[in-house]
Amino acid sequence: GFPNLSLTLVHFAITWLGLYLCQALGAFSPKSLQPSQVLPLALSFCGFVVFTNLSLQSNTIGTYQLAKAMTTPVIVVIQSLAYGKTFPLRIKLTLVPITLGVFLNSYYDVKFSILGIVFATLGVLVTSLYQVWVGAKQHELQVNSMQLLYYQAPMSSAMLLFIIPFFEPVFGEGGIFGPWTLSAVIMVLLSGIIAFMVNLSIYWIIGNTSPVTYNMFGHFKFCITLLGGCLLFKDPLSFNQGLGILCTLLGILAYTHFKLSEQESNKSKLVQRP
Repeated sequence: GFPNLSLTLVHFAITWLGLYLCQALGAFSPKSLQPSQVLPLALSFCGFVVFTNLSLQSNTIGTYQLAKAMTTPVIVVIQSLAYGKTFPLRIKLTLVPITLGVFLNSYYDVKFSILGIVFATLGVLVTSLYQVWVGAKQHELQVNSMQLLYYQAPMSSAMLLFIIPFFEPVFGEGGIFGPWTLSAVIMVLLSGIIAFMVNLSIYWIIGNTSPVTYNMFGHFKFCITLLGGCLLFKDPLSFNQGLGILCTLLGILAYTHFKLSEQESNKSKLVQRP
């Protein structure tokens, strides 16, 4: 029952505290950055949290998951148009079985509404921008994942603190400053520690690979979640869902194979240079 945006605020506040402890222990050295350099990233993060939550509230789970799958092709379009990055045709084709797989998993739960489509579209666009900027800013500002997140986390927390009163209660029952049991507080703090590790891994993966590769991890997580639910908790898995998982995993395997081949080819070219 903990309010959604408020939970995200707590997660980012704990992420900043975790990074503060890391830099105090010498894990990294903060780099001086101008607030204006990190502002687009912080704004896009808040937009991505708000719109994806609104999409989840206004759509069925299946529609929400299908919209999320569109993030990967949108990232490819943004990087191609705005950053001049080229993607081989074989890499683009791996998106077909992945998107088909997500569709097969969501088929029976896909229902469209105008408001739901608007929120889902905005969510996909802002999420794609956020993920592209996470990678671009690390290279542009010459910072690592910890250094960039150290600045973005408190800025996003402050923005969410301003946004929350428009969407969720603040005081009283169900508000972030309302009465909470000790067990609820402990669970929220534990989820915050997990969020710290997740946020750090997102920045690290995107900074060291690419936003598209990070999305492949996301699709793989989606498949593992469905399979884990079936194997561990005996959740029912239909034939369509099984076929969808297979399609998605085949697409991810193909993408991984092509990326590894590309890396080997680039290494060979570097070795052959006089």
